[in-house]
Amino acid sequence: MTTTSASPRRSTRPGAGISAAAPPRRPSGAGAGISGRTFTVVTWVVLLAFAAIWLIPSLFALKTSLSDNGVASLGASEILSHWYPTLHSYSTLFGAGDIWNWYLASAVTCIITTVLTVLFSAMAAYALSRLRFRGRTTVMLLILLGIMIPSQVLIVPIFEMLGAVNLLNTYWAVIFPQVPAVISVFIFKQFFDGIPRELEEAARIDGAGLWKIFWSVILPLSRPVIAAVAILTFVGVWNNLLLPLFVLTNPNLMTIPVGLATVQGSFGQRYADIQAGAVLAALPLVMLYLVFQRQIVEGVAGTGLKG
Repeated sequence: MTTTSASPRRSTRPGAGISAAAPPRRPSGAGAGISGRTFTVVTWVVLLAFAAIWLIPSLFALKTSLSDNGVASLGASEILSHWYPTLHSYSTLFGAGDIWNWYLASAVTCIITTVLTVLFSAMAAYALSRLRFRGRTTVMLLILLGIMIPSQVLIVPIFEMLGAVNLLNTYWAVIFPQVPAVISVFIFKQFFDGIPRELEEAARIDGAGLWKIFWSVILPLSRPVIAAVAILTFVGVWNNLLLPLFVLTNPNLMTIPVGLATVQGSFGQRYADIQAGAVLAALPLVMLYLVFQRQIVEGVAGTGLKG
């Protein structure tokens, strides 16, 4: 007697093999969408608030510079209600002031200081990031301590040293003290620490020396941070008032901030002329940011400071 085992029949209906115990699809909740929209609205509100905080004083300064000195001396209500702009303050500055020499002095000192700062800061940061030498930790600690020293404290020693080497009242008196930028060294080091060492090892196998690796491998990879440090250095040197005020007395060598200080002292209560000088001083920096804003964002984002 033969027994045949009954094998279960497979269902040919589509979807019959899917288990009935499969968890149902979780519907997308409305709470996530609401929170996302709320975050977007809050972000826009905060951005608009910060934009208003920055733009309102700037627009008021521009409006004041386009007003007459008599109107500007009456207060904010008269400045805002007076809608007859004039370029008298700008013509006064260009005609009676020495603003072209101020622009030239600021451009010369800013460009030379920026180039030297980027070069020497990158070299120092590469040595601290890649080379192993005795006292490396101590040097790095001293650099970090240098960030906490206010630059105003060093004005008198800098003045005495510049006077000892006969550099007072020259462009170099403004350039040399600003080249050793501690924060620039720190930013470069943070960036260099994130570059893979395998790239340098491959270049070393090909016969490249230390300087060749730094110049041909590291610097081309560091373009974002170079742009960020260069622009931040340029802006800082352009706006520096204290150092040029101490080391420069020749009107032909005065930078923009020092020249504006002399304008304010000579014009007294002529607020329109003062604001016109401030607008002319800020105009190159605004143009610089509008042209290089992408490089600034990429450089700051890639410096490694977030880690």
